[in-house]
Amino acid sequence: MQFRHILIALIVPLTWGFGFTFAKAGLGHFSPLLLMGMRFVLAAIVLAWFVPLPRGHFWTLCWISFIAATLQYGLTFSGLALMAATPAVLLVQSEVIFGVIIAAILLGERPSLRQILGIVMASCGVVVILGAPALAGQWLGIGLVLSGALVWAFGQVLIRRLDGALGGFQLTAWIGVMAGPQMLLASCLFDGNPLPAIQAAPIEAWLTVIYLGVVMTAIGYSAWYYVLARYPVPMVMPVLLLLPVAAIFGAVTMLGEVPDPMVLAGGIVVIFGVGVVVVEPAYLLTWWRKKTG
Repeated sequence: MQFRHILIALIVPLTWGFGFTFAKAGLGHFSPLLLMGMRFVLAAIVLAWFVPLPRGHFWTLCWISFIAATLQYGLTFSGLALMAATPAVLLVQSEVIFGVIIAAILLGERPSLRQILGIVMASCGVVVILGAPALAGQWLGIGLVLSGALVWAFGQVLIRRLDGALGGFQLTAWIGVMAGPQMLLASCLFDGNPLPAIQAAPIEAWLTVIYLGVVMTAIGYSAWYYVLARYPVPMVMPVLLLLPVAAIFGAVTMLGEVPDPMVLAGGIVVIFGVGVVVVEPAYLLTWWRKKTG
């Protein structure tokens, strides 16, 4: 991978990881659904002009946006609002576990022995995190975050069933177009009138919305798809293992969190297990041999 492309790839875990930190701060002023709704509306405004209409897929995208965005982010960030960012972002990594299992059940994609081993390791790490004293009494937040990870994995299966009919950038843009209004409507139904929160929000809260919509979504996903278009997936996926590292660094430096040692120990096991699942050594070795002749 060229050095320039490595730098672009690193934009992804940095923007996504710090997004958890900024979201945690923003949740002090906006409800989870309102914050995510404004995020996706802003991202849609930025992105939708540059991609074609998803002709023939509007109804499918409506369901995908509801499951993979509205429901998933509603659950995940509602959980984040009830617990510290560090354990939350580590528990989110369980989406890889759920993704492999759901793909095996619904798509018939049988996991390899290496992936099964990685799932077992990551699951053990999750158990260690759940047993940390710092998470005592936070079971509602934990349940919401894990539910969000499960729903995210199911949403990815629905996206896979599109069978490449839509480009990744196009998919991101139009999910934003549909998910944004869904989240705002859900916020009105569950949280009540959003205008008081919007009117009273300080500049810091609006900077959070801008970061989540423009930096985390528009720029972060643009960098992700730019690198994916140039390198094999097994070479690009490992960079996402830096996402929880960036998120924890942001939580410690910006939010003043002091991670529980047990949470960090379990997190290391989770990240290592996820790495075993997503990194394919044989594929990378074959690719490298072809490149070097």
